[in-house]
Amino acid sequence: MNTPLSNKQFLDRLNNDKELRNRRDELVKGQHPETIVITCSDSRVVPEFIFNCSLGDIFVIRTAGNVINEGELATVEYAIEHLKVKHIIVLGHTHCGAVHAAIHNEQGRYLGPILNRIKANISNICDELEASKINAIKEVSYIKEKFPQYEGTIEYKIYDIETSESR
Repeated sequence: MNTPLSNKQFLDRLNNDKELRNRRDELVKGQHPETIVITCSDSRVVPEFIFNCSLGDIFVIRTAGNVINEGELATVEYAIEHLKVKHIIVLGHTHCGAVHAAIHNEQGRYLGPILNRIKANISNICDELEASKINAIKEVSYIKEKFPQYEGTIEYKIYDIETSESR
């Protein structure tokens, strides 16, 4: 199979970085991330880079528009129940294609449930940055509603693609 992606550079780095190799060896025994990051599938939003994390530091869930549906809820439940995560961050971002599509009533063969969820979250907001923020806030509320016994922190952040700041 000919693919533009390769694992070789990572393996080379692993072989030359004793600390990273030791971390990988620890993780073979099991993972213990303290934080879940639920974020968009946008390739410009990479939580491991944004929060300067290494292997096993965060448990990442990616979905268009950082919308949480049943599959994502099941993954959150797993992380809460089995991994005992202490923090949940819903990470929205600027220039979100899913938020843009919801605002502009775009359609897609399979996008309907995600766009409908975002539309319900943002109501009639047309400013994309404000809509991304409100969408993330509503998803935080949804998690709190679904996991009322969770004792960890649940918050939102917005990643600015232009400045690389998360706030």
